[in-house]
Amino acid sequence: MDFDILYAIQNLRCEFLDKFVLALTWLVGDYGQLWAIVGAVMLFFKKTRKCGIAVLVSYALVFLGGQYVLKDLIARERPCVIDQTVELLVARKTSYSCPSTHTAWAFAAATSIFLHFKKWGIGLFVVAAVIGFSRLYLFMHFPTDVLFGAALGAAFAVGTFYLLKVFRKKEPAKEESAQ
Repeated sequence: MDFDILYAIQNLRCEFLDKFVLALTWLVGDYGQLWAIVGAVMLFFKKTRKCGIAVLVSYALVFLGGQYVLKDLIARERPCVIDQTVELLVARKTSYSCPSTHTAWAFAAATSIFLHFKKWGIGLFVVAAVIGFSRLYLFMHFPTDVLFGAALGAAFAVGTFYLLKVFRKKEPAKEESAQ
């Protein structure tokens, strides 16, 4: 069924979508660096600092847990490796397919931001979904890789949000530390 969905998406290929998906892929970066930059920029502003920390921690968890543990543990070949007859817009990757860490980074950032700033987060969920679709369009991931990546990124972000809340509660109050 995964291949049926991928082949159906390949039927949507057109010059506009090709350029759009390639631009999006370039913007996000090979390792989802866009989200690390977003998190780092958020650190500079008091209003967004806590959210920036959450974005960066969840980014790091996806990087380590998704990119370097789960991909090798699951060891699922990419669709473009299994079926090399589909013309690719990007270079064929040799790393494993599951989970889609591009999708995981996008959903980790969107979820982290949603938990702090609802309106921005909702918009970023749309962006994250488009990034997930782009991974299918590029024939780099199976639909289940993308779904797993979305769930993984969101789970890391929710876990980070609550973990950081626990750490904040353990910090001494400013009035107590001033005495």
